[in-house]
Amino acid sequence: MKAVVMHGFGPPEMLRYEEVPDPVPRHGEVRIAVHAATVNRVLDVALRAGKQPQRGAQPPLIPGVDCAGVVNAVGAGVTRFKPGDRVAAAGTMPLDLCDEDGADYRGPRGMMGVKRPGGFAEMVVVPACACDALPQTLGFHDAAVVLRHCPTAWNLLCNEARLKPGEWLLVMGAAGNLGTVGIQIAKNVIGARVIATAGSDERVAIGLGLGADYGINYRTHDLRDEVLRITGGKGVDVVYDNIANPEALPKAFRALGYDGRLVTAGAHAGPNVTIDFFHLYDRRITIRGTPGHREADVPRCFEAVSAGKIKVQIAKVLPLSQAAAAHRMIEADPGMGKIVLDPMRG
Repeated sequence: MKAVVMHGFGPPEMLRYEEVPDPVPRHGEVRIAVHAATVNRVLDVALRAGKQPQRGAQPPLIPGVDCAGVVNAVGAGVTRFKPGDRVAAAGTMPLDLCDEDGADYRGPRGMMGVKRPGGFAEMVVVPACACDALPQTLGFHDAAVVLRHCPTAWNLLCNEARLKPGEWLLVMGAAGNLGTVGIQIAKNVIGARVIATAGSDERVAIGLGLGADYGINYRTHDLRDEVLRITGGKGVDVVYDNIANPEALPKAFRALGYDGRLVTAGAHAGPNVTIDFFHLYDRRITIRGTPGHREADVPRCFEAVSAGKIKVQIAKVLPLSQAAAAHRMIEADPGMGKIVLDPMRG
């Protein structure tokens, strides 16, 4: 089969489109004919550039931390999936053999595309317990983006922040992938009031176009002052972040009101950000950081997308052979929408 192989850390030229052996599913595993894999700014692009050493990736490696496609082979002990089933897989999963439900697995775990071969290939083998069945109404390109971002956003807003209808939410990086999904979950699923903030008028407009009630360009306006003006001096109930921008996040933090919550799942502009500790204890603020998602939320996300409550933002769909070009595009414009690689296009 054809795959993109990362032969070392460095420029996009480290990614080579080449022939590799077809993977064979072992006990408890399935093989997926990949129809879509997303290019992730941190877990693919920054990892390849050598800026994520803490993740322990070891080249040569097939990257790609998610995929969607069709099961074309199953290993021994797999009964929950069969060839022809439409599935998606992403994120952290068992690295050693396990039963198809993974319930008793106690071994090492890691991300596909980081600690085990990933989705930048015509086929990929993953544990059956890491797969989610796709509804027929959801296309493969959308499904890969949904599984990469929607369950994480859902977990942050619904489980960690416990955002309620009518509460005020400030979305940082409103035009980014987690930002755009967070706006839609907050507005269309929860019924919260949303303020979108970003570093340009164009990016603020994206958040407003997705349903945010207000938008703030934090480079031309004082973020805290504008939030307090919009909320009548109350401040927001929740700040939703995955950037850790050392310029904007401290002001967002001071825009939190009493019993406010800050939730985060990223730090690619940080990681070091100053916090006003007087504001922290005086306003009784909670800070929760968590990556990933809860498996029970995945079908809820698929249902919300199928119902039109969440629309993923795909900037480009490229052939798998253009993975290096996709990396260059993201390095040139880190805030662009999601790029999807489609092995069916070559």
